Amino acid sequence: MSELWTRELLPPRFPSLYGDTETDILVIGGGMAGILCALRLQELGARYLLVEGGRIGGGITKGTTAVISAQHGAIYHDLMEKRGKERAGQYLQANLQAVERFRTLSREISCDFEDAPSIVYSMTDRRRMEREAKAVRDLGFRARFLDEVPLPHGVAGAVEFPHMAQFHPLKFLYGTARSLNIREKTFVQKIHGHTALTNHGSIRARRIIIATHFPFINRHGFYYMKLYQRRSFVIALENAPKLGCTLEDDAAGGIYLRNWGDLLLVGGGDHRTGKKGGGFAVPRAFAKKYFPEAREVCAWANQDCMSLDEVPYIGRYSLGFPHVLTATGFNAWGMTTSMVAADLLTDLALGRKNELKGLYTPTRSMLTGQLFANLGETFADYLIPTSRRCPHLGCALRWNPAEHSWDCPCHGSRFEEGGRLIDNPAMRDLKRSIKGRFPD
Repeated sequence: MSELWTRELLPPRFPSLYGDTETDILVIGGGMAGILCALRLQELGARYLLVEGGRIGGGITKGTTAVISAQHGAIYHDLMEKRGKERAGQYLQANLQAVERFRTLSREISCDFEDAPSIVYSMTDRRRMEREAKAVRDLGFRARFLDEVPLPHGVAGAVEFPHMAQFHPLKFLYGTARSLNIREKTFVQKIHGHTALTNHGSIRARRIIIATHFPFINRHGFYYMKLYQRRSFVIALENAPKLGCTLEDDAAGGIYLRNWGDLLLVGGGDHRTGKKGGGFAVPRAFAKKYFPEAREVCAWANQDCMSLDEVPYIGRYSLGFPHVLTATGFNAWGMTTSMVAADLLTDLALGRKNELKGLYTPTRSMLTGQLFANLGETFADYLIPTSRRCPHLGCALRWNPAEHSWDCPCHGSRFEEGGRLIDNPAMRDLKRSIKGRFPD
C-alpha cells in the first residue's frame, strides 16, 4: 500500500528533545489536530511546545481523504432529537467556521485547496435525506435536497452542503508547521502530575493537550470504553470522471468519492478494526463496475476513532485530571474537527470562555447502545485462547491478511507482522517477535 499524499513530498524536519525542559502548554501529537493547536497557541502569544513521537503527519493525517466539510453524514436531524436544536446548531456553526478558517489559512499555503460542494446520499431512504435537509435548513444553513447526484447510478435522495472544500492535507500541515515550536522523535511514555516523561527526558507544563488520535492514559477518562476504531479503505484511479463535488453514502461501509487533480479517490468497505468486512474489495468492485476504463494507481487504508454518540470528545481529559485536555473520537471527519478542537482546547488551556465546552465535553454521559456494544466486543475478545495479546489492555490480536498486520478489535491498536507498533492506543511493540501468519 502507498498513501497518495506522501508521494513526491519532502517534509520539514525538526530536532528531537534531549534533557529536561518546561513550558506553559505542552501539545502531544503532530497530526492535524496537534499542529492546529500549536498554530493557535502561537497566534495567541502563548508559550508552548509540541512533541511528536515519530514524524509530524506520519499517523492518521497522511491517510485522510481530506474533505473539509460541515456535512458529517446525515447527523443533524438525529443530533437535534438527542441533544436539542441549540447543541445541533453549535455543532453546525463550529464546523462551518472551521471550513472558513481552512479557507483563510490556505490562501497563504500552497495546498491544492478547492471549493467543492459536499453531498451525502442514500441508496434506499429518501425520507431520511428529506428530513436531514430540513433539519439543516432549520439550523440556518442553505442545505439542498437532491433527487440526482453526479454518480453513475441512481439514488433515493441526497443532501448538498454548498461551499465546502477539499485540499492536500500534508502540504497544508507541512506548510503550517514550518514556523512552529516542534520536537520530533520525542515519545511521551507517561504523565506524572504536570510532568510528561519522554524517551530522552521530561517536560513540565502548566497544561497538557493530548492530541494522539486515541488517548493513551488508561487510568483516566474511560476512553477504552468510549471509543472503538474503524478501518477505511481508499483507492486512487486515473482515467476516471471529474465529479465536481465530494460524495458520501450514508450507509455503513458505503462508497465515498472525491477528485484530486486528475485522480478520482474511491473509498468504502469500512469496518471495525480487527474484524472482517468489505475492505478494499468494496471500492475495487465499484470501480470495476462503473469505471471499467480507469486504472488504480495507489491504495491505502486508514483508521478513525468512533465516539459513543457521533459527537467528538474535546475538552478536559477527565474530572480527576483537570490540567490535561484531549481531542478524540472524530468519527471520520478529522479535518474540520481538528480545527474545532484547536480553538476549543487552546481556549480551555488559556482559561478563556468557549460556548462549545458543554457540547464536546468528554465527561458527558456514556449511556448509549454503542457503549454496551464496545463492552461486549471486549468481553468476547478476552475469551479467545491465544498468546498473541495487545500490550494496551490484553485483548486478543487478529491477523489482518489484507494489510499483513496484527489488529486489536477492542481498541484498534495495530502491529506489523514482526511486532512493531503501527497504531495506538498501545504504547509499545509486542514483547517478542511474531513469526509466520496467524491462522484465520
